[in-house]
Amino acid sequence: MTDFAKRVTSIDISGIRKMFEAAGPNAINMGLGQPDFDTPENIKAAAVRAITEGKTGYTNNAGIDELRAAVADKLKRENGLEYTPKQVLITAGGSGALHAAISSLVEEGEKVVFNNPGFVSYGSLAKLAGGVPAPVALRPDLHLDVEALKEAFSDKKTKVMVLNSPANPTGMVESAETIRAVVEAAADSGVTILSDEVYEKFCYGDTKFVSAATFGDNVVTINAVSKTYAMTGWRVGFMAGNQDIIEQAVKIQQYSLACPTSIAQYAALEAYTGDQSSVEVMKAEYAARRELLISGLREMGIEVAMPEGAFYAFPKLDAETVTKIVANDVIITPGLAFGSLGDGYARMSYAASQDNIREALKRIQQVVE
Repeated sequence: MTDFAKRVTSIDISGIRKMFEAAGPNAINMGLGQPDFDTPENIKAAAVRAITEGKTGYTNNAGIDELRAAVADKLKRENGLEYTPKQVLITAGGSGALHAAISSLVEEGEKVVFNNPGFVSYGSLAKLAGGVPAPVALRPDLHLDVEALKEAFSDKKTKVMVLNSPANPTGMVESAETIRAVVEAAADSGVTILSDEVYEKFCYGDTKFVSAATFGDNVVTINAVSKTYAMTGWRVGFMAGNQDIIEQAVKIQQYSLACPTSIAQYAALEAYTGDQSSVEVMKAEYAARRELLISGLREMGIEVAMPEGAFYAFPKLDAETVTKIVANDVIITPGLAFGSLGDGYARMSYAASQDNIREALKRIQQVVE
């Protein structure tokens, strides 16, 4: 039998994907974090134009100049961050940005800190880079524990922290005070923050989004068009940071990917520079779905925190109940897929129609009763 690299055999296929691919034809899929909206027409039209105009060849390894400039402009206009186009690397989605950043920064045996429960990719990307996953428990309210993070940063082997707000899977959004405290504590210990901001546009009520790079230059900002513009399959994201990390990360991309798809890059250019009204339409619909799902779960007696952002609920459900719900054709993701402290929870995506959410609630109620 072939001997495979331990960095690959030590990781498993994502629990989210396992649930997604196991869904039957009559199942309501609330397991995958994928908007059920179509990509806006102006963005699709830009892709068609790119094809018609023959923009179908290789691009610069770091992405087309126009898109890098548009991202820098977006970061200044919307987030108050000063990056030049040369400090932006266009990647194959947010996942590509995380991979390039972690692989550029982490040496063999160095630790990558992230929250527990937290997104499934962070630990696996750390292992693929030769690093060591170092999950840190969230507080009982599912927010970051600043004191626990400070302790993790004090470990000399800690090199990177992935900060995710709004968070997957919990739907929590960290306050400006918390983010400042984390960034400054990381800087004091020589730790680089990778700020995963792919859900920035989806904060509800009075909740405000704040970019981590507002508080320090030890931050690499990571984002994508995937969630904001319903473009998950287009695979375009970016990382923005100091010139040194961009120069190293582009090497990772050059030899693994060459460049993101040219057509998708021109579509992303339209996403960032064109009509933004579709984003508010999606946000309003997600807010309505959030209320529908959370009120329905609470009426059944299921304990669940109100999500502040993203499009996930993280109710308290034991593994046996989750299994029964899935068997009743509602695909949700067991909390253990997101770390050891996800045990006793499940993630439900409300990137599904209100009709599907209502039907899912009926099926869940049948199990709960």
